[in-house]
Amino acid sequence: MFKFSRRSLSVSPSLTLSLTAKANELKAQGVPVISFGVGEPDFNTPDYIVAGAKTALDKGMTKYTASAGMPTLRQAIADKLRKDNGLTYTYDQIVVSSGAKQSLFNAMQILVDEGDEVIIPSPYWLTYPQLVTICGGKCVYVECSSDNGFILQPNDLERAITDKTKVLLLNSPNNPTGAVYNKQQLSAIAQVLAKYPDIWVIADEIYEKLIYDDNQHYSIATFPTMYERTIVINGMSKAYAMTGWRIGYCAAPTPKVAKLMDSLQSHQSSNANSIAQYASQVALTTQTDFIVNMRGEFARRRDCMLEQLVKINGIKAIHAQGAFYIMVDVSGLFDKQYKGTVIDSANTLAQLLISTVNVVVIPCEGFGASHFVRLSYATNIDNIVVGVDRLADFIAQVN
Repeated sequence: MFKFSRRSLSVSPSLTLSLTAKANELKAQGVPVISFGVGEPDFNTPDYIVAGAKTALDKGMTKYTASAGMPTLRQAIADKLRKDNGLTYTYDQIVVSSGAKQSLFNAMQILVDEGDEVIIPSPYWLTYPQLVTICGGKCVYVECSSDNGFILQPNDLERAITDKTKVLLLNSPNNPTGAVYNKQQLSAIAQVLAKYPDIWVIADEIYEKLIYDDNQHYSIATFPTMYERTIVINGMSKAYAMTGWRIGYCAAPTPKVAKLMDSLQSHQSSNANSIAQYASQVALTTQTDFIVNMRGEFARRRDCMLEQLVKINGIKAIHAQGAFYIMVDVSGLFDKQYKGTVIDSANTLAQLLISTVNVVVIPCEGFGASHFVRLSYATNIDNIVVGVDRLADFIAQVN
């Protein structure tokens, strides 16, 4: 009998993608599905970026680039990080990859050996544990309570640190919670880590442009002692509605660290798509109001969804400061029934919602938050109103 690697067998498929696939299948059958599961902006990529890709095609920019990405794009990223984040990098500290997910994997691969521990604040994006597992590391979860806005508390962080701790994986703004770390909260984390100079930080900042209520994004790499041990992860997907273009990047504290990631990538996938790279350079070097306008629309949608959700008895929606998700505590529905079916978990609830009222929500067991479902407001206001109304009608029949 054929045997497969322990590595491949230890990885779980994405529940988010499986539910999205089921929703798309129903839509193809003509079923009026409302999906709150999507993890991407529903806006089209701006025309000027699309025009940049067409220019690249017309110029024949369809050949291999350097595996770390075009030097001009890497310089544009370095310029962006200096302007937006107060972080100074040279182009050879930047590695461009096929999406931020690959950038995260590159960073994890160069830092984590068998048995190394990676601290992951919980709730977390469901891919994080899989990346650690593939690299042979051990996940150490630190629960972040909704009472504290899902923010990692310094004392909890310090209790989780052992002599095997190698990495803290920090995500702000956060998927799935929408939590945004302010300056004081990041400073407190940096002060704890200052006692442990061998611990790295992988800072996933992919949602940095989607922050609301006059909050600001701060990178932990700007705090004392943190730059030299932080790998910053970002990309084009969320800020520029370029999810399918698959461009992410790492910013490393030294060219040597970047070269280690580049060396791995050169054998795994080589360069990211050359046309998408050129389009990304155009995106980063052209001033428009696209991000401001998209952020304003997301804020309006978030407010609409929250306003409706807080009216529903039996659930509790948590105010989100960033990204485009709202976490909803549905534990008040557990052990109750919907037309004879016992709701024993968030997953059961999600399956009932899609099969009975054609609404997709993401159960958060895989995100380290078993009492919650995640609702995305990356859809239009009309869908939000109709979808939450269906959710309310469903819950009204739970007893």
